[in-house]
Amino acid sequence: MADFYDLLGVSRSASADEIKKAYRKRARELHPDANPDDPTAEAQFKDLARAYQVLSDDSQRSRYDQFGEAGVGGGTGGGGPSAEDMFGGGLGDIFETFFGGSGGGSPFGGGRQRGPSGPPRGQDVEVIVDVDFVQAVFGDQIDVELKLPVRCDTCDGSGAGENTQPVRCSECDGSGQVQRVRQSLLGQMVTASPCQRCGGLGEVIASPCASCRGEGRVTEDVTYKVDIPAGVDTGSTLRLTRRGAAGPRRGAKGDLYVHLRVRPDETYTRDGDDLVTEVPISIAQAALGTSMELETLDGTEDLVIPPGTQPGREFVLKQRGVHRLQGRGRGDLIARVRVDVPTKLSDDEVDMLSAYAAGRGESVGNGKEGLFSRIKSAFN
Repeated sequence: MADFYDLLGVSRSASADEIKKAYRKRARELHPDANPDDPTAEAQFKDLARAYQVLSDDSQRSRYDQFGEAGVGGGTGGGGPSAEDMFGGGLGDIFETFFGGSGGGSPFGGGRQRGPSGPPRGQDVEVIVDVDFVQAVFGDQIDVELKLPVRCDTCDGSGAGENTQPVRCSECDGSGQVQRVRQSLLGQMVTASPCQRCGGLGEVIASPCASCRGEGRVTEDVTYKVDIPAGVDTGSTLRLTRRGAAGPRRGAKGDLYVHLRVRPDETYTRDGDDLVTEVPISIAQAALGTSMELETLDGTEDLVIPPGTQPGREFVLKQRGVHRLQGRGRGDLIARVRVDVPTKLSDDEVDMLSAYAAGRGESVGNGKEGLFSRIKSAFN
């Protein structure tokens, strides 16, 4: 989908009023009834409604500005209701919400008659899941357990008791909506709203199911197996379509959003797709060089420390880092040298270091008299 701001024709700093005015203008231009010969009009109109849905909500707009469509669920549907859910029905409802109707039909004279809006979609569900560091690097499959409204098995989601069926609502005569006429400066306007008696379903339950009390759904423990892609990090969100709460009376399920939180590792830290680990060596190893085995997430690697290595020097092991999320290859493993200075020395070690310092003309200790004894006592 194109950039939401471009769809509405506004700048990224546009105010809420400017966004609303721009939506009204574009909606009149793109409404399918105004473009009967354009087969893409309905899709464009839905994209426009999706853009307005996000940008008219401060929290969703903030996430979109930071992360794009991924921050609001991506694609159509996003992290909230769809354009049709938002306005309670089809495209006619969207237009009637902003501009009113005329004679029960479209403002452009389509004269469409709407039926019941149907059972509402279930709620979206969010859950935070902790994953291990290695699982985040290489990917894995985990179980996610939660309590969710699911379709009632007793009535198969209808909400009606045994050997009974829902009956037509007498308030709206099964249409799911009631129409009201009001006068305005533009003349007589007809608006439609969901029927309060049946909740817009067009049917009522005369004898509710004993298990779900007419809801058509009950709350149960549910376990989903969730694939964790390689390369995720804390803050990554997975969207599982139609794994959220079941809608009442056989309504569609909402979506499940799994927010990931990666447990820290004692050995490795993450810098984007790179891994960083510290390699402790002694003063002698730094000065004279050494070779050692370095444990990586892929196994053991040989690491050669050349003579004269300074603290903080980095050795890069290519393709030993994090798998790139939705991309190819991996980051690198950066082994950063840490030179450990001993805090306790034997008498012989003090003598050797003192002789070494004297040979290089270096001053050590904190006094002239009893220099070597002072050094020895400091380390004993």
